[in-house]
Amino acid sequence: MMFELPEVETVRRELDRDLVGKKVKTVEASSMKALGRYKTRKAFTSQLVDMKIVSVARKGLYILIVLAGESTLVVDLGSSGTLRRHANKDAVEPDTEMVITFTQHGQLRLVDAGGTAEVFVVDTAALAEEIPVTDDYGLDPVEEPVSWTVFGRELLQRSTKLKTLIMDDKFVVGIGNIYADEILYEAGLRYDRISDTLSSQEIRRLHRALVGTIHDALKYRGTSVPERLFVDPFGVAGEYADHLNVWGKNGKLSGRSRLPIQRAKFGGVWTYFCETQV
Repeated sequence: MMFELPEVETVRRELDRDLVGKKVKTVEASSMKALGRYKTRKAFTSQLVDMKIVSVARKGLYILIVLAGESTLVVDLGSSGTLRRHANKDAVEPDTEMVITFTQHGQLRLVDAGGTAEVFVVDTAALAEEIPVTDDYGLDPVEEPVSWTVFGRELLQRSTKLKTLIMDDKFVVGIGNIYADEILYEAGLRYDRISDTLSSQEIRRLHRALVGTIHDALKYRGTSVPERLFVDPFGVAGEYADHLNVWGKNGKLSGRSRLPIQRAKFGGVWTYFCETQV
């Protein structure tokens, strides 16, 4: 299960507050697992030594650590990677794939038990060519406010089941299984409702639910569940799981109807919903 927009944005915000201005002293890569674009570890590590961090940005679900000298370290966490801040003296965890040591104030480590993360350095000006998928990204409700009219226009141009649509990065960036169920619950809409059948009022509800759910998930610093554990760079788990309304709650009473929450297989995974969703 991939990390979603609130988790990746939580990491970005923490790193941007903490890393800007720091200079890279050394870089170690323990294996080639996260270095799929390179033939040797040195080819990667040599691109970072002595570089200063200018900012930490995000494009979709990619974390972009912008470096002086017009280059950028791109981090794709996949479904199992975490970026962790550590003191130099801290024991190195198993599955640590990369350790960046700064001239001051500790280290940044990539830990990836599942082997799904990837890191690489590109010329900042060539980001679009190096990550072409970003050209196809749709609306990003965190990066730029999205009006309900723009949202509705994009939605009505498609004739797709709602859950499929809101999980499509070409429509909205970074919405996965957990947040899709929560958004549709808040909007009172079924996962298999066809998008171009929505009324103006239903579009407004869906837009409000999407923006509100992502905002709340960021407020609680993402969602950590047994199926997908998430901690921020300082090892603090996301707390939005305590505020989920339907996801993973099969059989429990819906807060809206007091009827048992239902689940159904959709797209190969469980979808959770309330019978009042239409």
